[in-house]
Amino acid sequence: MARDETGTRRRNGRLPAYPIALLLTALAAAGCAQSRPAVWSSPTNPASATPTGSAEAAPSVTPPPATPPGTPPASLTPARYVFPVNSAAASYHPTHGAYAATDIFASCGTPVLAVTDGEILEVTRVDGYKKNGPQGPLNGGKAVSLLGDDGVRYYGSHLSELATGLDAGVRVRAGQQVGRVGKTGNANNVCHLHFGISPPCDRTEDWWTRRGVVWPARYLDAWRDRTNRSPVDEVTAWQRKHRCPPAP
Repeated sequence: MARDETGTRRRNGRLPAYPIALLLTALAAAGCAQSRPAVWSSPTNPASATPTGSAEAAPSVTPPPATPPGTPPASLTPARYVFPVNSAAASYHPTHGAYAATDIFASCGTPVLAVTDGEILEVTRVDGYKKNGPQGPLNGGKAVSLLGDDGVRYYGSHLSELATGLDAGVRVRAGQQVGRVGKTGNANNVCHLHFGISPPCDRTEDWWTRRGVVWPARYLDAWRDRTNRSPVDEVTAWQRKHRCPPAP
């Protein structure tokens, strides 16, 4: 019996049949394996399991809820305003001597609140006012200036004290206490909060603008009634007309 160069025995010049049978059996087995269903990797919870050998299912993404037509962007959400003195007994006049502002009368020590969300521009913790000194720059005594997120500057003065940790650059929220009613500066020895509304011209040091340029009374009326009446339009119109005037 002859052998080929691989060592396989030949009979009558032919290869034996069994290697071909083995090859056919292997091919048939491979085809069966491909047609079998995948086996679940977690048979105890088939609903959440991933089949072995199958592609992993992509996570489902829930689309965000549709925005109702006419909804303003978040940046245009109306500001919240609160009355600046935390006392139902506080009183004020619709006018003020010499320039547009308001004096809000309340007992010394009454909490003074931030009228809206914003950033503290400046604080004055030392009462440097003297009757025989310059009149104007230091008249407010202990004071605080707030740049609201609405772009308007709000000023309160004659405070007896300011809140601990209140400094320039600190963020405050509407209704947060920033100080207490007092009679520092040129307050004529009467406890009250001088309240002024203005554009943030020089942001700080421009006391002639900071003390107030538009009448606050109608805004105070609204805020006391918990109505969000904004002074933005009036302040913007004032600045467009007057620019930022120099010191008197």
